[in-house]
Amino acid sequence: MPSATISRRRFLATALAPALAPAAPARRPNIVVVMTDDHGAWATGAYGCSEIRTPHIDALARGGMRFTRAFAATPVCSPSRMTYATGKLPSSHGVQDWLMPVDSFGAKTRNWLDGHATYPALLAAGGYHTGMTGKWHMGQDETAQQGFSYWATVPGGGGTFLNAEFVRNGERVKTKGFKEDFIGDCAAEFISQDHGGRPFFLLVPFYAPHTPYDYQPDEDRAHYADAAGFNCYPRTPMHEWQNRGLSKMHLNKESMRGYSALITAMDRVLGRIVAAIDKAGARNDTLIIFTADQGWNAGHHGVWGKGNGTWPFNMYDESIRVPMIWNHPGRVPAGRTSDAMVSSYDLFPSLLDYAGIAAPPADPARVGRSYAPIAQGRRTAWTNRLYFEYSYVRAVRTENLKYIERTGGYPSELYDLEADPGETKNLIAEPAHQKQLEGLRRNLAAFFKRAGAPEISGWRATTQQQLQTYQAVTR
Repeated sequence: MPSATISRRRFLATALAPALAPAAPARRPNIVVVMTDDHGAWATGAYGCSEIRTPHIDALARGGMRFTRAFAATPVCSPSRMTYATGKLPSSHGVQDWLMPVDSFGAKTRNWLDGHATYPALLAAGGYHTGMTGKWHMGQDETAQQGFSYWATVPGGGGTFLNAEFVRNGERVKTKGFKEDFIGDCAAEFISQDHGGRPFFLLVPFYAPHTPYDYQPDEDRAHYADAAGFNCYPRTPMHEWQNRGLSKMHLNKESMRGYSALITAMDRVLGRIVAAIDKAGARNDTLIIFTADQGWNAGHHGVWGKGNGTWPFNMYDESIRVPMIWNHPGRVPAGRTSDAMVSSYDLFPSLLDYAGIAAPPADPARVGRSYAPIAQGRRTAWTNRLYFEYSYVRAVRTENLKYIERTGGYPSELYDLEADPGETKNLIAEPAHQKQLEGLRRNLAAFFKRAGAPEISGWRATTQQQLQTYQAVTR
């Protein structure tokens, strides 16, 4: 007959078992990544331009962490989006310029992400219910891929903002009205779905404020009726390298009005998406990231455009500096800023880290670091040195220097960003800066070699896409 008494050790083990048992893992956060197109960080209220109306972006910044020195590794859309998705630079992921229609959609397109691990696919494999609505522009645009179960896009990189034709979950949809409003409709539809108890991930890559400036809703244009304004737009004389195709927009107030109104319209739709998250009761469980695929010059340096706004291509800060805001109530501290220099190639490890999903085995081509601890207000070691690539241009940026290296007979540049933040004086031939120049040149070459890239002169071997031709304004 069993004893009616038990040992003290057994009693304590039994009584304390619930306390000693490992806690159930916390539910992974929902994640919404909002990405604008051709949107310089300067063109938001949160980053200093109060003239451009962005109340919902500004609210995210007030309630979260705003990175003041966030950059895209490539100053043009398709390769930049590929870098965000893979954590790799163009010489490793194989897209060196924006994808022309033949490479983006239709019978001859290909999936340029094939063979690369992407953070959306890894989130899906980690249990996330995933959706995408907006601009894809990374090949096979019409087809849901990378683990997405909800998919709505206009194939290709742009097109009209009025009455656009989408492909939504495999079906053609002819919309009426403003293109970004339909993106908002799809985002709200996805958020309201039954996610089967899983966390959700939603990618919302807006088309705005990319050209053409052919349509903006009246309610958004009304904020810019005063033609005497637009003080955030420099009146610098046109750069001699200005891309001929965009030269008519330089110093053009109607272009300023269109660009501003598209940003405000996008911001309005962003407000609807946040409201949909609130309505679903998911706000406290959701990380919202707001960023852009690359920056934009709107008179800065005498340029209208981004990296391909000039020929040869440029790496001006306005072309590569982007907004980057992380907002998650209770997990990302409110009202904070960070001056850590972070890149688009850092988003891949940062999102996986925040979601608690293991990254694939180390790959030298994945050059990013996780800044999720910084976004959460934790101290972490961080080196402020970033690298950039666009076709025949590579660059390295430190705290106070930027070296831009071009091949193919195009000139290289060196700027002292502390003494010359406007990048107006090229110091490449200055004897006093030769030691710094040689150090940056060696560092740049060593970085790309570690990533498995060929020397810059061999950049054409890194892509199979059809490449666009450009012309500078001739005087």
